[in-house]
Amino acid sequence: MHSDRDIVERRLRRVLDERIRPAVHAVSVPLEVGVWQVPGEPVPVAEGLAADYRPTEAGAHWGPAWTTSWFRLSGRVPEEWAGRRVEAVVDLGFDPSEPGFSAEGLVYRPDGTAVKALNPRNAWLPVAEQATGGKEFTCYVEAAANPLVMHSGPEDHSYAITPVGARAPWLDEPGASGGEPLYRLRRLDLAVFDAEVYELVHDMEVLDQLMRELPEQSPRRWQILRSLSNALDAVDLQDIGGTATAARAVLAPALASPAAAGEHRVSAIGHAHIDTAWLWPLRETVRKVARTVSNVTQLMDEHPEFRFVMSQAQQLAWLKEHRPEVYERAQEKAKTGQFVPTGSLWVEPDTNITGGEALARQFIHGKRFYLEEFGVETEDMWLPDTFGYNAAMPQLMKLAGVRWFLTQKISWNTTNKFPHHTFWWEGIDGTRIFSHFPPVDTYNSDLSGAEVAHSVRNFQDKGGANRSLAPFGYGDGGGGPTREMLARAGRLADLEGSARVAIEKPGDFFAKALEEYPDAPVWVGELYLEFHRGTLTSQIATKQGNRRSEHLLREAELWAATAALRTGAEYPYEALDRLWKTVLLHQFHDILPGTSIAWVHREAEQTYRQIGAELRELITSAQTALAGPAAADGSEVVFNAAPHARGGAAALGGTVRTRREPATVAPVAQHGDHVLDNGLVRVVVDGRGLVTSAYDIEADREALPPGGVANLLQLHQDFPNQWDAWDVDAFYRNTVTDLTDAESVTAVDGAVKVVRAFGASRVEQTLSLAPGTRRLDVETVLDWHETEKMLKAAFPLDVRASHSTAQVPFGHVERPTHTNTSWDAAKFEVCAHRFLHVGERDWGAALVNDSTYGHDVTRDVREDGGTTTTVRLSLARAPRFPDPDTDQGTHRLRYALVIGAGVEDAIREGYHLNLPERTVPGSAEVAPLVSVDSPAVVVETVKLADDRSGDVVVRLYESHGGRATALLTPGFRIASATATDLLERPRAADEPSCAVTADGVRLRLRPFQILTVRLVPERG
Repeated sequence: MHSDRDIVERRLRRVLDERIRPAVHAVSVPLEVGVWQVPGEPVPVAEGLAADYRPTEAGAHWGPAWTTSWFRLSGRVPEEWAGRRVEAVVDLGFDPSEPGFSAEGLVYRPDGTAVKALNPRNAWLPVAEQATGGKEFTCYVEAAANPLVMHSGPEDHSYAITPVGARAPWLDEPGASGGEPLYRLRRLDLAVFDAEVYELVHDMEVLDQLMRELPEQSPRRWQILRSLSNALDAVDLQDIGGTATAARAVLAPALASPAAAGEHRVSAIGHAHIDTAWLWPLRETVRKVARTVSNVTQLMDEHPEFRFVMSQAQQLAWLKEHRPEVYERAQEKAKTGQFVPTGSLWVEPDTNITGGEALARQFIHGKRFYLEEFGVETEDMWLPDTFGYNAAMPQLMKLAGVRWFLTQKISWNTTNKFPHHTFWWEGIDGTRIFSHFPPVDTYNSDLSGAEVAHSVRNFQDKGGANRSLAPFGYGDGGGGPTREMLARAGRLADLEGSARVAIEKPGDFFAKALEEYPDAPVWVGELYLEFHRGTLTSQIATKQGNRRSEHLLREAELWAATAALRTGAEYPYEALDRLWKTVLLHQFHDILPGTSIAWVHREAEQTYRQIGAELRELITSAQTALAGPAAADGSEVVFNAAPHARGGAAALGGTVRTRREPATVAPVAQHGDHVLDNGLVRVVVDGRGLVTSAYDIEADREALPPGGVANLLQLHQDFPNQWDAWDVDAFYRNTVTDLTDAESVTAVDGAVKVVRAFGASRVEQTLSLAPGTRRLDVETVLDWHETEKMLKAAFPLDVRASHSTAQVPFGHVERPTHTNTSWDAAKFEVCAHRFLHVGERDWGAALVNDSTYGHDVTRDVREDGGTTTTVRLSLARAPRFPDPDTDQGTHRLRYALVIGAGVEDAIREGYHLNLPERTVPGSAEVAPLVSVDSPAVVVETVKLADDRSGDVVVRLYESHGGRATALLTPGFRIASATATDLLERPRAADEPSCAVTADGVRLRLRPFQILTVRLVPERG
């Protein structure tokens, strides 16, 4: 039997869905419809408006995958509708359960100006507030037939391995086979909007949702139940419009009852999380942005209280370039305080893989865009969806003038629930940033009663705080907030039994939260996401393109600045600005992590090739200008862009070399093995191509455990429970195949070459040892054709390491190698940039790499009482969703074992591996433009100031984790030196400063401190 409550709830649901909601647009007439199918890529608006349309009608199919269809809608307002609000209801056939993940449309007036978007849950279009009978109406809809690559999510296995994520051939070859229509037109009407029925819908909906969240025995619950039952009795199902007012009057007392004084407060912030690329290509994101901004600015016209944040400067830059009239609307609404630029970044980047200087540029370009275009100094970092956050971020935020940090993603942890929602986040240098995780546990809230109630129940900091933030709006092209959400917010502003909901700006929330909770708890170190660990490895080519672009940009700026001051060469401001922005774009958190469709990654690979070619050309041009004339003896200038000296070349300088020394030591055959010995270390490679000994001659110590072999390639089955490209699950370790068979092991050109074949794949590795180094290099060419497998390279080491040390942006972090706690055990795959080090107090070893980010570290106690610490690099994966061909093909990568290394050695060798020497014919020594005298202080960037003043900007940091003093010596006469923020503006008076002395600039740095110094050359 059903209780009275169940009966009322079921009755309400049916009446609302089948009678009252349809009555909002009950009176309607059909529109006349024409369609034009774009033969290929999207076209300019003017071309769409002028196209040759053919008649169509509701029920017609349209839209092969990734194509665009233009619809012309026209009609006449009936005379009897005069004075009433008239809207068009345009349902192009979208799936209402998936807003933002399938087809979308943007409506234009005949003059080409945008009106608003059409989305699965937002299918109305304003025609007239007070209609004139007989008035003609015409509009155009640019509709995108984006295929539904993923339904509600992999967790319910509702996605399939599909090739639709590739670029459709009919975009380049119109009429190509396979372009079947995806959608069917449903409703295309002019309709009267019944405001009273609309309000009744939300009166009932809000009370119903609230009632369902109240405790079973709550008197308020039963009061609402009675009110809803009586209101349903007041509705005449054959005359909804005529009885809506009476039904609303029944509900009015329940809606007027105020919230208790101490109720939780929710700051509702309009938002539309738009992935800059993901299950659609970049070109489609440009259109998603235009649709969303058109939508929210139209909503602002009718709702002055509405506030909306937009958090990626790149998306606004696209809007300015491609849809300037929509961009102007955003600027207008920014002046009223309704449209709120936020986030401070160029895109919402991955912060695990992105390099330190690139993260600084994310702030620089993002903040500068908002300042120049909107006059806004943003003070928050808005990263709701990024897959974990490195421990250097608090300092970078502060250096960019950011005061607040928001994310939601850590709520996705699968092992440990993060203990706070409001807290101070402390980075590796001690900087703290006031931070918040919205307890609503989504960045696409619809402000339903369930979500508001969840915010209250879930809030972890009830003892000291009483407010939280809820980002609301459909993301990813779903159109953002809707008028229905605003209707809920208005009713929840002060309603008994509910948290108080107020629409606010992020800064308003954070200021109030800080005032209420200044002594919030502190979380120290990285914010590790216990999920999506596979993002450290998926899509090798994308990650390599980013790593190499970051280092090429460093070189281009360094040598261009040096050439500008030394030779008067022109500094390539425009090219570097454009190239940086392109690299920053591709650091978006679904591109760089390797979790987008094939179309996105194939385009990214091509883009990185173009970036690399252009940057190498800039580097060569600057170095040629610096190298001077060629000499008769064939000498060449060796350029060293690394921050540490090597091979006779100073850090950041160049030296003349007349004779090439052997690059590597020749292997010697001994008892069937190959031995590489340079007097510092001795490495033995056996007949299987495995390293059986890595001996530190000076320390008289073997790096490998007894019987251990290093550079052991291991193949695992890799089929996570969900989110294929994103996830690596711990059970992957349950199955492993050691790749010990070799096709050949030979001595070739001063190295040992090992060839292996496995499955459908093949790998060639060249092991070499250079004179004067402790670094065994492994050059790898991987022809990878596995499916749902992961390839790792294992290095067991004879050290009892309690922790590993991994490079992160502008420093390093230590992580336990044990699994004492669930927090430790959850970090079974971790990120490292150029190096990962393990060691004992006086001896250690490191793995350095040129493009690998995923690592794991395990410990085992041996029978002899010793401890083996095994470090592994994750070289390749083969997930099949969303790109069925992820990483198939040939890849080149390098990694190396540094034997007998401290952390400082790992830092140096990591830079050297990623910044190889470059040689140019010439005869001139190239003194460094700047130098520092402390081995702990690393110069990360040397460039000319962005304001084109000719000043030199140097960014450096303390790299060892201790305090350091250093003398920065410019290679030119300076008038002044100033410590600046990331935007190259003087720091506040109470911040550390530079002291100019007779011999340079005296610096004093705390552990891992980042310092930007602006050097003004003497002129005239």
